[in-house]
Amino acid sequence: MCGITGWVSFDRDLTAEGPTLHAMTETMACRGPDARGTWAEGPAALGHRRLAVIDLPGGRQPMSLTVPGGTVALVYSGEAYNFTELRRELEGRGHRFTTDSDTEVVLHGYLEWGDAVAERLNGMYAFAVWDGRHDKLVMIRDRMGIKPFYYHPTPDGVLFGSEPKAVLANPLARPRVSLDGLRELFVLVKTPGHAIWDGMREVEPGTVVTVDRSGLTTRAYWRLETRPHTDDRDTTIATVRTLLDDIVRRQLVADVPRCTLLSGGLDSSVMTALAARRLAEDGEKVRSFAVDFVGQADHFVADELRGTPDTPFVHDVAGYAGTDHRDIVLDADSLADPALRDQVIRARDLPAGFGDMDTSLLLLFRAVREKSTVALSGESADEVFGGYLQFFDEEARAADTFPWLVHMGRHFGDDSDVLRPDLAKSLDLAGYAADGFRAAAARVDRLEGESDFEYRMRRMSHLHLTRFVRALLDRKDRMSMAVGLEVRVPFCDHRLVEYVYNAPWALKSFDGREKSLLREAAADVLPRSVYDRVKSPYPSTQDPRYARALQDQAKDLLSRPSHRVFDLVDRDRVRRAAEREAPVGSQWARRGLERTLDLARWLDLYTPELDLS
Repeated sequence: MCGITGWVSFDRDLTAEGPTLHAMTETMACRGPDARGTWAEGPAALGHRRLAVIDLPGGRQPMSLTVPGGTVALVYSGEAYNFTELRRELEGRGHRFTTDSDTEVVLHGYLEWGDAVAERLNGMYAFAVWDGRHDKLVMIRDRMGIKPFYYHPTPDGVLFGSEPKAVLANPLARPRVSLDGLRELFVLVKTPGHAIWDGMREVEPGTVVTVDRSGLTTRAYWRLETRPHTDDRDTTIATVRTLLDDIVRRQLVADVPRCTLLSGGLDSSVMTALAARRLAEDGEKVRSFAVDFVGQADHFVADELRGTPDTPFVHDVAGYAGTDHRDIVLDADSLADPALRDQVIRARDLPAGFGDMDTSLLLLFRAVREKSTVALSGESADEVFGGYLQFFDEEARAADTFPWLVHMGRHFGDDSDVLRPDLAKSLDLAGYAADGFRAAAARVDRLEGESDFEYRMRRMSHLHLTRFVRALLDRKDRMSMAVGLEVRVPFCDHRLVEYVYNAPWALKSFDGREKSLLREAAADVLPRSVYDRVKSPYPSTQDPRYARALQDQAKDLLSRPSHRVFDLVDRDRVRRAAEREAPVGSQWARRGLERTLDLARWLDLYTPELDLS
């Protein structure tokens, strides 16, 4: 894992732009605390911050090779889990290596196969190659969008970086947000390529973006395709288990301490148990970490989303699998700390509005980083195997919109409620979501003879795997890399995604429950309590002191009526939510205050130009 950035300007010599390249590179010091490097030649400049995980002394970047016709240079972020096999193949084709790093394998892979190297990689990655033989920049992102990658076309080239902050550090990029950016910010649709900041784009997952003197071109090298699934139930379950064993084995490879993130739910428990079994073969114990809140286990109150506290299940798994476990217990004061809110916003470059689920994640990762550099997470299993409540919600199944919007709207209300009425009307978030849904649904291929019900469930799976999961992966990456922790996501292995996506819903829920295939594939490594547990989302504090702290901070904000945030949010709504008489535990009061406070700090920290016309 690392942070990458760069600049291509065909009209100038960038070797004279060292200070700007340095500024772009240093924005990502947290992503790469172990080393820093820059490289420039003619119209190209590359910057890199490194988190050393494999081949600690030998994987320094930017990495370049002088070959007939010019220099080829690479900046790379992520991991290629099949780099050992690729290295052997490349050695058989005459390539010689001087390090043991996967970075060098990717560089030689590009020399051998060009941008088609992407189709041979198994992993999470975002990398850029300056090919001096042809004066072109090639940017490539992994299939699922695990690693972030942004670019900003300029009149004579392009800027790029792992995060928007790297691009915005260049004077050619203005920190400007218009109505379309706000639409993307306030409705969870994750439009492919959209970066919220004007002029900036994301390299879409599974895509190659090439920039040369003639302009910019894109090529998709992977998409989620519909194929017939002919395996029966037993074969499907066995195949899922075989894939999981191979994936976990590959993703445990590292030259630094590893651990797992354990919530006590099915996903993280399966991943932790399989990791524990694999490391036990080498006489090792896996470390596991879980987040908890002061008093939560003793005073937990069940609601429609969370029926049970996590901690008892976490401890069942830790004991059953024999992990070296630690609970990270957080208090309300820490979660509501304004300084921590600032750190979250700087990490994400946006006021994402996830509230204590962001701050607790950052605090969890910070504690984990004290003991480990690499963590395996159960993220994305719900999207792959169909675990969310909306998969079993008839209204969400039938709706002509993104199914999570139906479910979230029922429990949390509409995010537009916090906005000024005139701005909400201009944004027309309902229309934006409807347009996005139609575009996303049009990309879902239907099998010949597939029933209407099976097609609706395929569509739900496709939407979650190509839209919803990308928002969560971005959150996980930003929060982890803000403290220099590499989080790997085994359930995003494209082989598993492709196979399970094409299994019909009747197989995915053959016992009438969520994630039937995953539960049965790992039944032998799970305690019965977790095997039987129903889906529970990432935990959120129930401590009323947290809500009261939000109210106090909102009152302070209301005492500054000229603050720019009131160009966006409805002051009267905020005032009502901030009053002591308001139901401090109500979802809108809390979520609305979190969103407002996030927006206010984002405006203070980034001072974006807002075009509300």
